[in-house]
Amino acid sequence: MQKFLCQNYLAILKSELVVALGCTEPIAIAYAAAKARQLLGTIPERCTVHCSGNIVKNVMGVTVPNSGGLRGIDVSAILGIVGGDPDRELAVLEGVTDADREQTRALLAQGFCTCELIQNVATLYIVVEVWGGGHSALVEIQNTHENITRMEKDGESVLPKREISEEELRQKGDRSLLTVRDILEFASTVPIAEVESILTPQIEYNMAICEEGLKHPYGAEVGRILLDSFNTPTVTLQARAWAAAGSDARMSGCPLPVVINSGSGNQGITVSVPVIVYAQRMELPREKLLRALVAANLISIHQKRYIGSLSAYCGVVSAACGAACGICCLLDYPYTVLRDTITNTIATVGGMVCDGAKSSCAAKIATALETALLAVKMSLHNRVFQPGEGLVDQDVEDTIYNIGRMGREGMKATDNEILNIMLGN
Repeated sequence: MQKFLCQNYLAILKSELVVALGCTEPIAIAYAAAKARQLLGTIPERCTVHCSGNIVKNVMGVTVPNSGGLRGIDVSAILGIVGGDPDRELAVLEGVTDADREQTRALLAQGFCTCELIQNVATLYIVVEVWGGGHSALVEIQNTHENITRMEKDGESVLPKREISEEELRQKGDRSLLTVRDILEFASTVPIAEVESILTPQIEYNMAICEEGLKHPYGAEVGRILLDSFNTPTVTLQARAWAAAGSDARMSGCPLPVVINSGSGNQGITVSVPVIVYAQRMELPREKLLRALVAANLISIHQKRYIGSLSAYCGVVSAACGAACGICCLLDYPYTVLRDTITNTIATVGGMVCDGAKSSCAAKIATALETALLAVKMSLHNRVFQPGEGLVDQDVEDTIYNIGRMGREGMKATDNEILNIMLGN
C-alpha cells in the first residue's frame, strides 16, 4: 500500500478515536460554556445558549454526565460554567464536584440560563453567550464537537482568523480517500505498533463502561435484559448485550469515559465492543483484534463521511456495519463476504431514524447489531441484495454513497419533523 495512504488512514484514526465523557452533544455545550466562562474571567451573571435543531434533539432526553441525574441544555451549560475544565475539551466535566452540582441546581432555579433554537445553520451548531462584571463573552462551535469557530470578548474577536495549513489537514486525514478495499489492505498490513496506542484506550474504556452497564440498572437495561436467563449466552447475543449495556450506562449519565467514532460515543461503543467480545470469546491473538478494530472503525467512518455528523439517520447502523466487518476480519472471511455484509446491513436498517440521544439508543444498537450479524450469515450463504433492489448498486462503494445521500439529503425533512414533534410544534 502506498505510504501516503497509510499515513492518511493513520491520521483519520488518530483524529476520530478520541476520549469523551458522556453524550457528545451536551458535552460540546459544556465545553463551549466552560470556554466562555474562561474568556469572561469570572462566573457570569447570566447565560444564553443558541443551538441547532440536531443539538436540541440530542440533548433533550439524555442525562448530563456528572450532573447527578439532571438533563437539558441549560444543565449542560451551567455545569460547564461552574465546574468545567475547558482544557480537557470533550472530558470537560470530568472534575465536577458535589459543590459544582449544588451550585448548578441553584442557578437552574434562578433561571440563570436561557436556551434558543437557531435555524439555517450547520447541523452541529452551538453558541454560548455569557455576561458578568460589565463584560460579555461568546464562544461558537460548528461542524464537530470541539471545533471552536468564533470567540469574542465584549464584541471583539479574540480568535484570529487563519487558513488551515496543509500540515493540519494531513493531521486530520482525507476521508475522500477511503475505500473498502484499501481499508482492508491497510488493516492487514499496517505495523501494529502504529495503531496499538490508538486502539488500546478504545478497548479498555469502552469495555469498562459496558461492564458497568451490565452490573447496574442503568436506563432501560437493554443489555441486562438480553442476557437474562442465559447462563452461557452465544457470542452473538453477548456482543449485542455488552454494546447495548454501554449505551444504557452512557445515556443515563455514567461518568466513565468512552472512545468515540464519528463524533459519537454510542457509535464508538457499537463499532468496537462486539469485535472485542468475539476476540475474547474465541481467544484470538491481540494483533488480530487490533487489525480487526482498524477495519471496523474505518469502515464506519467511511459510511459517515457521506451522511454527516448529525442527521435523522441513526449512526449506530454505520457502526454496527463496521463491527460486523471487523468480525469478518477476525474470522478470516474473504473480501466478498465482507463486501456483501456491508450491502446486506445498510440496505436493511439504513432507514432507522435518530430521534435524539436517550435510553432507546441501547435498543437501537442491539437491533442494528442483530441485523449486521445476520448480514454476515447471509453473505456466507452467498445471499446478497442485488443492484436495483432499492438503493443497492453494482459496486459496494456506490451503495454506501446512495445510502449516505439518502441519510444526508433525503432525510432532512424527516429531521425537521422529528424536531417539531419533540418541541411540541
